[in-house]
Amino acid sequence: MNFILKSYYTFYILVLKKYFTIFFQYLNNFFISPIWMEISSFGIAVIAFIVLTLAVGVLSGRMIKGSGKRLIVAGKSLPLAMVGTMLAAQAVDGNSTLGNIALVFEFGFWAGAVIPIGLGVCLLVTAAFYAKPLNKMSMITLPDFYYRRYGNGAEGISGVLMIISFLVLVAGNLAASGFILNTVFGIDYFWGILISALVVVAYTIAGGLFASAYTNLFQVYLAIGAFWAGFLFFVGGFGGTPWETIYNSAPPEFLDLSGLYDMANGALINWGAILALGLGDIVALDFMERVFSAGSPKTARRGALMGGALTLFTVVPTSMLGIVALYYLPGDTLPDLVLPLLATEYMPFAIGAAILMGVIGASMSTASGGLLAISSVISRNMISRIIRRRWLGKPAPDDKKLLILTRIVIIPMMAGGTILGYFVPAPGIYLILAFDIVFAGAFAPLTLGLFWKKANMPAAIGSLLIGSSLRLYFFFTMPEEWAGLDTMIPPVVSFIAFFLIALATQRKYPGKIRHDVRDYVPPEEDIIQGEDLKHFKESHTPV
Repeated sequence: MNFILKSYYTFYILVLKKYFTIFFQYLNNFFISPIWMEISSFGIAVIAFIVLTLAVGVLSGRMIKGSGKRLIVAGKSLPLAMVGTMLAAQAVDGNSTLGNIALVFEFGFWAGAVIPIGLGVCLLVTAAFYAKPLNKMSMITLPDFYYRRYGNGAEGISGVLMIISFLVLVAGNLAASGFILNTVFGIDYFWGILISALVVVAYTIAGGLFASAYTNLFQVYLAIGAFWAGFLFFVGGFGGTPWETIYNSAPPEFLDLSGLYDMANGALINWGAILALGLGDIVALDFMERVFSAGSPKTARRGALMGGALTLFTVVPTSMLGIVALYYLPGDTLPDLVLPLLATEYMPFAIGAAILMGVIGASMSTASGGLLAISSVISRNMISRIIRRRWLGKPAPDDKKLLILTRIVIIPMMAGGTILGYFVPAPGIYLILAFDIVFAGAFAPLTLGLFWKKANMPAAIGSLLIGSSLRLYFFFTMPEEWAGLDTMIPPVVSFIAFFLIALATQRKYPGKIRHDVRDYVPPEEDIIQGEDLKHFKESHTPV
């Protein structure tokens, strides 16, 4: 196993090195050399910021110390400031800013505002009910919970759902970065998204979660401050147009409360988005990685509160910039280019550059977090525990081998996210869709597994399959005028199915046997080897 991992790892590094060399030679010959003298001040600022992000991310790799656990959850050692900042950065990313403004520009205030509202609510709910017990369990990935509470079947199904949803999330953030580079440098969108992907994969492989922790410290606060500065610039009339003129130029239905109660104005879709993000995002690999990385349960809870407050603080400035864009930009402007165009053409350089740097930094950070989360689930849960230990009867890789395996998996996963982001670029819609998937099936098993003693394995698997299958069925059959119910109905059915199946199967699969797993902290060596329940005493069902 050790020889195979090292061989594949060496092969990937050599291929990646050669690919980078050919790519940058091509880029220099056909793009950089001809346009270097024509790069705008915005372009120079963005280049400098990307280089800084890459440097900090790669240098943070010194913190990994040859450990897979330190790569994935930073050794469960991070303080409040880093945990809260990272959670805010995962929420205030390209999907929730560029996507928010694009949706407001196209459909009205509430269509976009539901994104930061939903994400902020999610972090507050996480702080209230989930952060402390989940951090206390000392897990490496979220599917570890499904394994400990329900077994390999639930672990595998939940893992697949989360991998699919996070490929969508990574794609959305790469798309946001690609649109910004396309606008700032005038290069083709393909090159914008590819450059972003290469930068992200480089510092994710090098620094893992530590890379996100250190880069987020200067990314997210820059983004939040810049959005407020941009919004206040227009509110104060410094752009040469009174705020009343800008505000009143928007259609009334774009700004009133009808987006929350009128189905004709998207109320069902908007409430579906709030629920998908506010509850579905609790079952989010990247958020939970950061909850797990906190040095203590109390820090995890406070970090989630901090992240939620920072996220809600962005609702007004980001969403209202979409209304500003309605006044300044033509109606046929591509929605995903609204923010980059507004920043480069209608704002002072300092504010516009800060917005672009903040968004591209947060987008890359979220893409990195999602990419790391996907790769961790594949390497730890799918390959190490289910395939090797369960199916083949072989021991799981040790901590160092887990590090190598996770880094190897990062590369094809980034390729998948890049391809999806290139062919279907829709950052705002991506974010809602990503958590619709896990909201439908995985939320009920997580919640009831934590708080209901009768939660058991058949109920978890039934709930996962029924909720997700129903959501897929509605995707093809739900009439357009009922859009939004396709998000809201499957989780309710999933909860009902869970209760009914659990009650019907208690005699054969008593849930109380594994309920106390939420209070069990496995020894470090058991966690690394994927044998989380080796010393957890069970009297009825085998591990």
